[in-house]
Amino acid sequence: MARQGKICSAWIKVEQLKPYHPHKEEMIKINKGKRFQQAVDAVEEYLKKAKGKDQVRIFTNLKSPFSLQPASSMEPITKRLKIIEEDTGSTSIQAADSTAINGSITPTDKRIGFLGLGLMGSGVVSNLLKMGHVVTVWNRTAEKCDLFIQEGARLGRTPAEVVSMCDITFSCVSDPKAARDLVLGPSGVLQGIRPGKCYVEMSTVDPETTIELAQVITSRGGRFLEAPVSGSQQLSNDGMLVIVAAGDRSVYEDCSSCFQAMGKTSFFIGEAGNAARMMLILNMVQGSFMATIAEGLTLAQATGQSQQTFLDILCQGQMASTFVDQKCQNILQGNFKPDYYLKHIQKDLRLAISMGDSVNHPTPMAAAANEVYKRAKALDQSDNDMSAVYRAYIH
Repeated sequence: MARQGKICSAWIKVEQLKPYHPHKEEMIKINKGKRFQQAVDAVEEYLKKAKGKDQVRIFTNLKSPFSLQPASSMEPITKRLKIIEEDTGSTSIQAADSTAINGSITPTDKRIGFLGLGLMGSGVVSNLLKMGHVVTVWNRTAEKCDLFIQEGARLGRTPAEVVSMCDITFSCVSDPKAARDLVLGPSGVLQGIRPGKCYVEMSTVDPETTIELAQVITSRGGRFLEAPVSGSQQLSNDGMLVIVAAGDRSVYEDCSSCFQAMGKTSFFIGEAGNAARMMLILNMVQGSFMATIAEGLTLAQATGQSQQTFLDILCQGQMASTFVDQKCQNILQGNFKPDYYLKHIQKDLRLAISMGDSVNHPTPMAAAANEVYKRAKALDQSDNDMSAVYRAYIH
């Protein structure tokens, strides 16, 4: 799908696909939005035109309304990847086949390492293993590795050992300090880097940290890619992350099967540092939006309005989204189990504000939201979900 000069590629897992006719009414009940109804109308129109021609099988899934495939094309297929570059400089991996109906991914024969098994990393590793990749794991708290060893992963004793054992090593840690320590610290990544070794930094950090790490990795003959992800623990578990990559394009291409396993979409946007900048902007918007939603919910309560009615109206309007619905429902239920840590979105806001300062660009909305998250942290909400920013308004 191309939008505004950029290419967006998506992969759909077989278990998310259902035959259209048997599940049509069920899906219409679940998805009541105008866009979904338009999709249904388009399918019905297509069926009328296709009547009497090659038999068509239609599949529906909860994440992307419909996929149409001629029956003759339904034999098992493996995605053949191609790299598409637009004049914007943005590149993405796109499946040459329109949809891999059987969800098949041909895993790279390269040995994969993964450092950091937190909320995001755990889901990524699980999906890499499910899709047949050979993965060696390490985590600062070693016990977190046990489950993945049971699933077939190998254990590395140190980051340096993982890098030395693997062709491509990913890392996903909490902040710039953790990212630097992982590379530059005792028995760190840098000690295992040799010419040709690939290092992929998936942590959300500032561009200065990314550029520094790129320089030290490449100074040892290594190859560097940054690939922070947009999403949550649930999206990580579902293999539906959005990956934003920059740096060594050949590493991006080498990671294609890994990115398919962990995400629905990936973008390559140029030189190292660009992905960090883009991800901070994305998270700045998301964090500010979450704070505004919390402010709206508490203002509704303060003025005697039903919070549930506020949510019902919101979810029927232009701002309707899974994010809004899930976060608001969790707030109303008092469920702040972390899907994306509050302390991490506050860190992202802080880094985004600093990035704005570095180019003399105002970020007053982000700055205001950041203060609310800081208040929530002072109320001991750091390790709760970002939606716990709500509590900053009621205490």
